Amino acid sequence: MSKALRLSEKWFRRGLWLVAVVFAGFLIGLGGTIVGDLPKVETPLQMDDFLDKPVAQALREQVRTAQQAQQDAQAALEQAQLQRSKARSESQAARETFNNWLAARSVTQRAEHDPEVLARTQALDALKQAERGTQQAVEAQQQALLDARQAAAAAQQQLNKLESAASEKLHAERRKVELRVFLYRLALTLPLLVAAGWLFVKKRKGTYWPFVWGFIFFALFAFFVELVPYLPSYGGYVRYIVGIAVTALVGRYAILALNRYLERQKQAEALPDQERRKELGYDVALARLAKNVCPGCERPVDLKNEAIDFCPHCGIGLFDRCGHCRTRKSAFARFCHACGTSSQKAGSAPTLPADPA
Repeated sequence: MSKALRLSEKWFRRGLWLVAVVFAGFLIGLGGTIVGDLPKVETPLQMDDFLDKPVAQALREQVRTAQQAQQDAQAALEQAQLQRSKARSESQAARETFNNWLAARSVTQRAEHDPEVLARTQALDALKQAERGTQQAVEAQQQALLDARQAAAAAQQQLNKLESAASEKLHAERRKVELRVFLYRLALTLPLLVAAGWLFVKKRKGTYWPFVWGFIFFALFAFFVELVPYLPSYGGYVRYIVGIAVTALVGRYAILALNRYLERQKQAEALPDQERRKELGYDVALARLAKNVCPGCERPVDLKNEAIDFCPHCGIGLFDRCGHCRTRKSAFARFCHACGTSSQKAGSAPTLPADPA
């Protein structure tokens, strides 16, 4: 249709479309801010809200105490192992020295060395006893470490069970909160979509059409971008069912609209030629002619063929002759392109008589 508009009108329309887009942009920004703030109406949920707090606190304290005991036992065990290693090293060195001394004594066979043998043997026994003491200390610390680990594991296991049950409750409650927030969004966006549909049907060609289209763009964006991504899934059932319902509604509307359009076309094609011309708007007729389709039935027609003056599909006149200069012109033109005579004043005929020889 833009080919049938005046140059200034084209630019005015482009400017008004820009107004519609800018208006929609501000509305989308406002709507996005409101939709983004909707979750704030719900209180944030935490796991502690669903725990038996005294029991959970006691278990956590047990875990901390057992872990601290485990750390202390580990440090004490390392010290005990170090002492055992030192005692073993001293005992081993003393035994090697004693063995060397015994080897030297067996060569000399001196009796005066017998008391020293007893003394050295007693010293070795004392070192061995000290080594066994360090070994017992290591075993005691190992036992303490094991007890601390088992106590920490038992307390942690009980705490995990408690937190697991609380986590399930938290997840279920969060699903309910998500559903409520979605319903808030739906309560906000669905009326906008309904209002946009009413404006599209009733007001899209009115005086303030840029604001109407801006609101329509905003409503579509709010519904399909701000709402649909937050649509609850529940394993895909909800989204697929909603998709089927929306597709069915849109498809039904399209089918009914097509049937109504075809019925109107049949009724229009049954009217006389002059009445059909009155039903067609001037700009609409020119826009369809610019697309090389019949203004009456919208079927393709070869308008460059000068032998075609009527639509071969519906019979509406496409070309006639000027009543003043007899020039062949478009039957929908208001003025003759050759002499400028008004078609209404000259009384252009719907048929084309033969050119005078």
